[in-house]
Amino acid sequence: MAGIKRHLMSWGTGGPGPAPSTGAATVVLESAGHLAATLGSDLVGPGSVVFAPGVADHAEDASGAVVVGYEGSLSEAGGECSLGSDFYLQIQNYGVSAYMSVVGPTLVRVADAMDLDAYRADAEQAGRSGDFPDFLTNPVIQLADLPALGADRTGSGPRHRLYADGDGFLSTAPGGTRLGVLGEDTLEALEARWLPLDDLLPGIAAADRAGLGRYLAAVAAVRGLRARGLTGVRVSGFGGRFGTAAASVPPREAADTTGARLPLLLRSGEETFVHDPASGRTFTLAPAAAALAEVLLAAGSVEAASAHADRTGLEQVAASFAETGISLGTAAGAPARARAAHTGDLVTAGC
Repeated sequence: MAGIKRHLMSWGTGGPGPAPSTGAATVVLESAGHLAATLGSDLVGPGSVVFAPGVADHAEDASGAVVVGYEGSLSEAGGECSLGSDFYLQIQNYGVSAYMSVVGPTLVRVADAMDLDAYRADAEQAGRSGDFPDFLTNPVIQLADLPALGADRTGSGPRHRLYADGDGFLSTAPGGTRLGVLGEDTLEALEARWLPLDDLLPGIAAADRAGLGRYLAAVAAVRGLRARGLTGVRVSGFGGRFGTAAASVPPREAADTTGARLPLLLRSGEETFVHDPASGRTFTLAPAAAALAEVLLAAGSVEAASAHADRTGLEQVAASFAETGISLGTAAGAPARARAAHTGDLVTAGC
């Protein structure tokens, strides 16, 4: 069941999920009447998971796809989807979610102009004050269709997720751009039509993608720490900096205000962490290393950061992260002498 849930949630969020098979990784059908046509097409293959309403689960179809029955709706805000008697997923509009009680796993959709206004206002507020919406960083809540809201598009195309509405029109998600028709279009054709699309929601300019992508990465990082029981989580660059050295980097010159895959520095109480969105890893930092890592992220490179902090220490922190495969700005090119001096006590833990 855990693997099935991962397929469903990665389909809902549009974020990274199970690797696609020879067909799409995950397909959601609005109508069970389209199941036969789906299984007979190249849209699915070994490893694909197909969710269809009101049907019995199939461990594996002749195509190699796994068929999972569901009850309810995966497209209507305010509805609920259930997989058997073990898993229930609520679907809510963004605008009302701040006022709703959380009873279990919930997928929040930006479904209309009011939702979009609320989403943008929350992002702007987080940038100014560092305060993120409590509901959005709740570990049981996920924001739907992240690429349409500014997140990185990697892992969000037709080879990763597909949706067939009641009329058989195909898109990556409910409300998404129609890419083709079930029974008429191949997966390759759908992918070719999707690649050049600007799939941001109307009302979000392409120029806003980088900033909103950074915000969404921060939301996910805070949610991850909350899932580990940490509270009062703050993010460097949102509402200010933690240290005076990083604060001395002029905000207009800061290198970490955009970019969904650039590492983030977070603090909860006396603990400081670096989270790498690209790999999903989070590291606990010793205090001295945390201050230097923040300067590196803010300045964007050892060279630029050396105007604000000790260069030798910056090189050691850069080398420490380079050894884990993570670059803090352009720190992957840290000098060999800094690697040799590295003692391993800068990054104190990873998970």
